[in-house]
Amino acid sequence: MNNNKLRIGIIGAGNIFQKQHLKPLMKHKEVEIVAVCDVNEERAAQIAAEAMAPHVYTDYRELLARDDIDAVDICTANLYHSEVSIQALRAGKHVFCEKPDAVNPEEAYKMKKAAEDSGKLLMVMRNNRFLPASQYLKNYIDSGLMGEIYTGRCGWIRRRGIPGKGGWFTTKELSGGGPLIDLGVHFIDLAVWLMGQPKPVAVSGATYTKFANNELSDSVHSQFGERQQDGTFDVEDLAIGFIRFENNVTLQLEFSWASNIGEEMNFVELRGTKSGALLKKGELSIFSETAGQLTDIHPVLPAKGNVSPHEKNIHHFVECVLHGAEPIFSPQQGVDLITILAAVYRSAETGREVVL
Repeated sequence: MNNNKLRIGIIGAGNIFQKQHLKPLMKHKEVEIVAVCDVNEERAAQIAAEAMAPHVYTDYRELLARDDIDAVDICTANLYHSEVSIQALRAGKHVFCEKPDAVNPEEAYKMKKAAEDSGKLLMVMRNNRFLPASQYLKNYIDSGLMGEIYTGRCGWIRRRGIPGKGGWFTTKELSGGGPLIDLGVHFIDLAVWLMGQPKPVAVSGATYTKFANNELSDSVHSQFGERQQDGTFDVEDLAIGFIRFENNVTLQLEFSWASNIGEEMNFVELRGTKSGALLKKGELSIFSETAGQLTDIHPVLPAKGNVSPHEKNIHHFVECVLHGAEPIFSPQQGVDLITILAAVYRSAETGREVVL
């Protein structure tokens, strides 16, 4: 550390970095952006100028060779998350990486092992854990007020919201899959985290691709990524599944970029013996019974203000590195999540339940 600041190198300066990472890093008084790397040199230079970073690279290995970088923020295409994270950890850098952790469980495990071997912090974006409703519900559950949580549902479904059509988002080799790995990583993680990280034992699922040739869009999220005319679309646009955990705990899931539904919606619904909860579009409702009557509870939560959950997650990473805060995320959670996603895809291919 230099003057008690965390000196960060950026690897991948595309849309997600510009929209969700750049301002939070620039706002933090204990962060200094030293270098920016992107395969598009013009884009790297543009972001470096905005971030007042003095160094620009197109090869991330040159950035990792610098002694004046303590940590990296990785926002590349999914395929490269594990490769860059592992090399950064081996180079003695702390790592903050965009989701998903990796495109397969083997790579996620290698990331975990590299973090353990290096003694450096590895954290992957889990921004939905930082929503005010998520934080409240986690405390509510941990206080025992939901009783035994035995089943739930989660999803993020869009009517028309395919990101970067024809680009890396819809190219399986680069992305690892469609909405299941793009969106499922958010809300399967959130559901499992709220449930107390039960151990998955079996997974079944199905995937569909029905809108590859549809050009309509009604979601702001379709603006992510860079569209390529006549590009590749070899991933699903809808995934559904069912996870069994130990002690007969279960979770249903549904994730889509495009589907003939009424509205775009993300949600986690959990059912416990004392109460149930629905977190929908960031709003929380709790369903219970009090004094012999059924009761609906709508907690008065802190205003979201100008601090996004992405910013809270990034600032949490800085707090962990600089001040020893307890990380909200562990690499093993990443391995477990990617294992679940891979099992859904494998079940969809074979038509059979996958036992983990």
